[in-house]
Amino acid sequence: MKNEKGESSSTFKMGNSAQERGLPYVPDCYVVPPSYEPRDALDSNSEIVPTIDISRLKGSDDERQGVIQELRSACQLFGFFQIVNHGINQDILDEALVVANGFFQLPAKEKKKFMSNDVYAPVRYTTSLKDGLDKIQFWRIFLKHYAHPLHRWIHLWPQNPPGYREKMGKFCEEVRSLSLEIMGAITESLGLGRDYLSSRMDEDGMQVMAVNCYPPCPGPKTALGLPPHSDYSCITILLQNLTGLEIFNLSAHGGSGRWVLVPEVKGILKVHIGDHVEVLSNGLYKSVVHKVTLNEEKTRISLASLHSLGMEDKMSVPYQLVNNENPLRYRESSFKDFLDFLVKNDISQGNRFIDTLRIKD
Repeated sequence: MKNEKGESSSTFKMGNSAQERGLPYVPDCYVVPPSYEPRDALDSNSEIVPTIDISRLKGSDDERQGVIQELRSACQLFGFFQIVNHGINQDILDEALVVANGFFQLPAKEKKKFMSNDVYAPVRYTTSLKDGLDKIQFWRIFLKHYAHPLHRWIHLWPQNPPGYREKMGKFCEEVRSLSLEIMGAITESLGLGRDYLSSRMDEDGMQVMAVNCYPPCPGPKTALGLPPHSDYSCITILLQNLTGLEIFNLSAHGGSGRWVLVPEVKGILKVHIGDHVEVLSNGLYKSVVHKVTLNEEKTRISLASLHSLGMEDKMSVPYQLVNNENPLRYRESSFKDFLDFLVKNDISQGNRFIDTLRIKD
């Protein structure tokens, strides 16, 4: 279908997308129908977004148990929390954002070296969700690359801008260490002990970096950077330079839910609970549904570090969390299963991987 300017969605493929070209209007294929994405549900009250001082995990037993309880509550009510005092130097965070932005500022011919629509590729640069294949296009450019073990993948990463591998590599290492600490606390909060997944995530686990760019959009009220979705991962740790992330608070309005804008405070990291922790918890914790809104004047950069078990290592519900009152609610699945799902489904239409895992009564 063509819009009034004679452009179809196929016009906006990699290297030629509206967001890469900086078009002064939003083409029809980017316009999100009001019925699909309501815009009047935003709650910008930052006080309701849980913020946890993660340094207390290394404190006294009482301090650690206090953090475990805060994590449990955040995972049950939101599937999301922010962390402070995480131990990552601010310079490491700032430099990772700088080299990420620098990559997107490179000439098109440099970025095209990494262009790929193969969701199985360990490094790929593309646009929207699936580059022109989605019914609705999204105002996003991104680079994805595997990051663990770092020595196996870093030689495939961009060499430009200078320092990209060094600065992004340091960020990945620091965030990965943090992810193992957080996952230990999450499994402990479920009564499984802090080491329940440690060897599977530390030695053979996956870390996928989604380096996202959301250029200024001339119609931020009509388009989206990303549609409502949840992450397949166990957890995702996010760093951003501007607001734009919104999470769906399931418990608001008597259970009907409401969108919440996550505030941006320098140095704070965001933690998303993913589909595989929802499975791990047998539904006690929920993967957070979130979306990305746009800015008319500024470019938003976000670094999403997704942490999961190994490519074909299947997450399943532990027997300790299954009983007569809480029967088995999810099938087991792996990262590879998610990639297979991504190939066959249009996430922009509301298809969620977690829905395919639920066992119906």
